[in-house]
Amino acid sequence: MKSWTVLELPYNVDLETKRVLKALPSAHAALAELKGIVSTIPNQNILINTLGLQEAKDSSAIENIITTHDDLYKSELNLNAFKPQQAKEVQNYISALRKGFELISESDLLTINTILKIQEVLEENSAGFRKLPGTELKSTSTGKTVYLPPQNNQDIIRLMSNLEKYINDPDLQDCDSLIKMAVIHFQFESIHPFYDGNGRTGRIINILYLIKERLQSLPVLYLSNYIIKHKTDYYRLLQQVRDEESWEEWILFMIKGVEQTSRETIDLIIKIKELMQVFKNRLRTNYKFYSQDLLNNLFKHPYTKIEFLVNDLGISRLTAANYLNKLAEDNLLTKVKLGTGNYYINQELFDLLSER
Repeated sequence: MKSWTVLELPYNVDLETKRVLKALPSAHAALAELKGIVSTIPNQNILINTLGLQEAKDSSAIENIITTHDDLYKSELNLNAFKPQQAKEVQNYISALRKGFELISESDLLTINTILKIQEVLEENSAGFRKLPGTELKSTSTGKTVYLPPQNNQDIIRLMSNLEKYINDPDLQDCDSLIKMAVIHFQFESIHPFYDGNGRTGRIINILYLIKERLQSLPVLYLSNYIIKHKTDYYRLLQQVRDEESWEEWILFMIKGVEQTSRETIDLIIKIKELMQVFKNRLRTNYKFYSQDLLNNLFKHPYTKIEFLVNDLGISRLTAANYLNKLAEDNLLTKVKLGTGNYYINQELFDLLSER
């Protein structure tokens, strides 16, 4: 294992190579198209919820926290009869993501405090930055140590303070935001400031940075699915920056991830919009109780329950139950019994989201 030390940003290296600059325009075009199509969804909470659930599942899977779509959606229902630990950890990720979005929307800054709060929600503890030495990053295939992150607490605090400045001060390095996102992700993962949750926190930082830079307005672009598909390359390229200063390949990998994920997310949102229109036509044509709030409820989450309708539509439990049972009788929803309660599945939305 070669010895490598995390330096303060910016690194003294040419990041804007010809290949990198050539890759940027199409990635930015895809980001702009995604931002535009997101703005056409009337209730944007639908995208925050549905795509946020997907990201939570994928990002957790990178850390070998595996849950099925069914378990994930059931855990959102908060049914006493269903509380698996894996789904609980994914739930924490969703909560951390929402907390980060809330904080950056308030301050327009991505600070150390925001990062600490994300990790606190994610791990359900307030341990903060690592205080004790001994953390090593090991190869999953060989078990050998491949990298030793900073061991001293004061070094971690110093490097995180520098990273905070790099994120929020555009004068510290004048380069494209997507290049900076790649550098920020590399730096955070190399500092590895927490005992646990570094990978998931780092992936939340990615989307929050794009929002801060006005490249996205909502947390809907998530790179975790791309990283899962290219997991070996992801870890290899991170380490090659440390071993060989191979910045170009790492930055190109991240830019490609942004472009591909933007295109995939655009396609998914278009399909969600089309399916919503189909449901809208069915509901409006066949049911006197149709409302936009009802449609939104059926699409902000693949699984719903009586309490969700009561809260979203401001109706009684009896009325909500009648609505859902009627839709289930007519096969627009699938009714499932769990313990002493029922929940209802928008199967077509479930299938669409599960395709990824």
